[in-house]
Order: sequence, then C-alpha cells, then structure tokens
Amino acid sequence: MAKEDRASAGNFFKIWRASDKPFLEKAGLVVKNQFIKVRTLKDCCGNYGEPGC
Repeated sequence: MAKEDRASAGNFFKIWRASDKPFLEKAGLVVKNQFIKVRTLKDCCGNYGEPGC
C-alpha cells in the first residue's frame, strides 16, 4: 500500500470540504466508513473519495 493511500487527518479534511453533501449526510458517511474499517481491520473502507475513508 502506498503511503499516500493511507488515512491522514489532512486527507480527511480535504475530502470533507470537497464533498457537496449536507452535514448530516457527511457525518453518517464518516460513521459508516469508520465502522467498515474497524470491521474489516483495514486502513481503507473501499469507498474512495467519501468522507471518513
């Protein structure tokens, strides 16, 4: 896995600001994607470009 593919706070905020979805929808995506990462024990949920991935 390339270093730039790993999660970082900078990428999180860049994706959060770039998304045109309403706040509650973005927050829901963060929760959903974080749950997927915890459940699969991986660094990425597979939903590239979504908040929380």
